[in-house]
Amino acid sequence: MSVKLKPLNQQIIVITGATSGIGLVTARLAARRGARLVLNARSESDLRQLTDEIKQAGGEATYVAADVADEAALQTVADEAVKHFGGFDTWVNNAGVSIYGRLREVATEDQRQLFETNFWGVVNGSRIAAKHLGQRVNGWGGAIVNIGSALSDRAIPLQGMYCASKHAVKGFTEALRIELEEEGAPISVSPVKPAALDTPYKDHAKNYLPNEPENPPPVYAPDVAAEAILHCAQHPVRDVFAGGGGKMISVAGNLMPRWLDKLMETAVFKMQQSDRPERNRTRHSLYEPQGDATNGSTTNQTTIHSINNLQERGGYSGHVAESSVYTKASLHPLTTAALLAVATLSVAGLVRSELKRKPRRGISRWWS
Repeated sequence: MSVKLKPLNQQIIVITGATSGIGLVTARLAARRGARLVLNARSESDLRQLTDEIKQAGGEATYVAADVADEAALQTVADEAVKHFGGFDTWVNNAGVSIYGRLREVATEDQRQLFETNFWGVVNGSRIAAKHLGQRVNGWGGAIVNIGSALSDRAIPLQGMYCASKHAVKGFTEALRIELEEEGAPISVSPVKPAALDTPYKDHAKNYLPNEPENPPPVYAPDVAAEAILHCAQHPVRDVFAGGGGKMISVAGNLMPRWLDKLMETAVFKMQQSDRPERNRTRHSLYEPQGDATNGSTTNQTTIHSINNLQERGGYSGHVAESSVYTKASLHPLTTAALLAVATLSVAGLVRSELKRKPRRGISRWWS
């Protein structure tokens, strides 16, 4: 079934994990392009700040503070979209967190909590979105965009449970797409797989390592993922890598798995650790936003105050690619092919003119 999606400036978009990194960049970009937004995160103060910022810039937004792991709480986000805007067109499951450490050293309760956010948060959001979007009868379809990872195709050491959760997201998303297509539901389901991005991701992660975590290169700006997300909101896309480095590791994992194993054993352990000693281990976002009074297993959603307000970038010290040629080409294959064809013909024309003007001895005039 072909799904017809609205232009961005006619859409209401729900974004989870909207106050940091990918979610924050996506929210700001979507608002600038005319979308109306329903924002979700666990920090009410950050959500209020972002909503006020969007409104002051002439946009429209509302918010609900809720933990994506709580299905009933997440349902209130959809209810707010219906109450405030009459519904929604795209639901972006973006909320996520990581843990750095060897699998045998990470506490079981921490591993389970990561899955509550990264996997069950996506499941909860997708089920809620599919129920709402499946009822559309106005000729327009809706989109579910699930933020996976390049690591859903190929796991790396020291983030094993994060990789496992993203493998689970990939499997769930693929099965959901097939089921909705078989039902004839007017819903596009698109996984976006970011490569390493310069976001506060590693600062929000719980760390078991002796040193501060670091992103392995190549590292991309979060804008690369945001552009991919908003493309999927308007065009049915089966999947997309945000950053060519992510595609590269996926292909290498399929074609040269043992070689990639060895590379990871010799290099990737070191590449994920900086030379800075690990800071206070209680400052992470596994159980609640940074800056809350405690880092326990329960959270009072009405008294959250984050000290890391609305951060898009993570301060990566190396080179950050602000765009990805690969991602742009994969999202616009016909345009890319046409540009390549024009460029090829232009170069061929220049070569032909030059050879006609200055024919070389021994060169056959096969072009004439």
